[in-house]
Parts: sequence; structure tokens; C-alpha cells
Amino acid sequence: MSKLLIVGTVAFDAIETPFGKTDKILGGAATYIGLSAANFNISSAIVSVVGEDFPEEYIKMLQEKNIDTSAIEVVKGGKTFFWSGRYHNDLNSRDTLETQLNVLADFSPVVPDHFKDAEIVMLGNLHPLVQLSVINQMTVTPKLIALDTMNFWMDNALDDLMKVIAKVDVITINDEEARQLSGEYSLVKAARAIEKMGPKYIVIKKGEHGALLFHKDEVFFAPALPLEEVFDPTGAGDTFAGGFTGFLAKTGDISFENMKKAVIHASNLASFSVEKFGTERMENLNREEVRKRLLEFKRLTQFEIELS
Repeated sequence: MSKLLIVGTVAFDAIETPFGKTDKILGGAATYIGLSAANFNISSAIVSVVGEDFPEEYIKMLQEKNIDTSAIEVVKGGKTFFWSGRYHNDLNSRDTLETQLNVLADFSPVVPDHFKDAEIVMLGNLHPLVQLSVINQMTVTPKLIALDTMNFWMDNALDDLMKVIAKVDVITINDEEARQLSGEYSLVKAARAIEKMGPKYIVIKKGEHGALLFHKDEVFFAPALPLEEVFDPTGAGDTFAGGFTGFLAKTGDISFENMKKAVIHASNLASFSVEKFGTERMENLNREEVRKRLLEFKRLTQFEIELS
């Protein structure tokens, strides 16, 4: 079993969707990634920063999930990163209402010594230079480095982003971001263009329409499970990333064939994340629920056909 190092935000969110709204609740990319990866009973650690206003009960909850929180810096007198957003009726688009960087503005990640040899590194959505500094702190070359990013960094820090992309093995982005980064509309062409930038594997997330995994001339597609109700898609992409890297850390196998399985596990866990606001569903997920839904995925995609 491999150790998983997670770098990203631990934050507060305030969310409004057609189904309701919340006040400040637990959020952040690293939080979703960690809670998702915890389903594989692996050794993981989160590197992040919060303010003095961050409740101790949230830290304890992460620790109870066997997540090492020793590298979550608490800034005395500081305030935790806060994001507020409103989703449109289709839940595929949203408007940012407010962003308060707070302690994240001066965040300089420090990888704990006992995770500087982590085999799997998941770089959650942060400034590319912050992501790069984590890579440079590793004392042993990781077996696999995965990167999540977004169009904001493509617009505002493209040169720095390209430096990070050149150093990672996997990049996970959505279809809109893949098109922007590559300049190609076809996702097949987009993946080929991004592969030339450095990553060996490209995961393109398409929300309710599933996810694509590319490696050289090979392509794998995983559907999203059709759900009756979707309440909050905020952490779905990060939950996917946590499921993907968590499974790879559990199995220690980074072959394309095993990554196919990782994509299925990732899609499965992401389908739970959207069922409640914030991290609530992931905090209370149990193993039997996960197993049953994996069987639903299998039934959804498995068929027999006679070829003449």
C-alpha cells in the first residue's frame, strides 16, 4: 500500500442551488479529496492552511477518517479561506458571489517529513507555484503525481502552470478546461495536445456525462451514474480526484488497466458527493453503500453482444 500526500484548500463554502442554500459549511479541495480517498483505508496526509476560526471538530473528523492533519497549519488570528457561489438551474454552471483568500493568500506549504517519500501525490487546485513547491520538497521521486487545475490559472498564471504540468504524470480537468488549455475542441485532439505538455495520462471530467481517460493511443470512458437528485456539485471533481488517487494508492498499481478501475471508483464516489450539501454525504458514507453502487455501475456498463 502506498502513502498518499494531498495538497489543497481546507475551507468554508456558502452554497446556493435551486434546491436550497447553506451558510458557512466545510469545504475545500483537500477536504473532499481526503474524505474520498479515506474510503480505501490508506495512509494519507493533507497539507493546507486554515485560520483560528476553523472548528476543531472538523480537524477531529478528518483524523477519525485516518487522515494525517499534522500539516494543516493553523494561523493564529487568521481567517479561513471562504468561497460563496450560486448554481444555475442546470447545475453545470455557477456564479462566484464572493471569494476571501484570507490565510490562503500567504500559504507556503510544508510537506511533513514522514510524507516526503509518499508514492502518490495529489496536487489539488491551487496556485501553480504552490503546487510546484510541493513537488520540490519530495525527497523521493513519487511513483505518480496527479494535478488538478482550473481555467483561472490558465488565464492568470499560464507560464507557471505549464512548468507544473511538465512535471506531473496525470492531469485531471473538465472538458471546458481541456479545450482552453489545448486550443482544441475535439477532446481526443485536446488530450493528445496536453500529453505533449508532459503528463502521461489525461483525465477529462464531463460532469453528469462521465469521464474520459487517455494514454497514448488508448482511451477509456466511464459513465456517470444517473441520479434522481443532485443537490450540490461543488466537490464532485475533487471527490473524483480523491477516489482516483486513493484507489491507486491502495493497489500500488499505476498501469493503464488499473487506472480504468480507478476511474470507475472515482466516478462512483463522486456520485455520492453531490447528494447532499458540502461534505455531509462523504463524511457519513459507509462501505456497504459504496459496494452496492459499484454493482450498479457494473450493471450499467456491462453487456454481451455477438459479433458475426
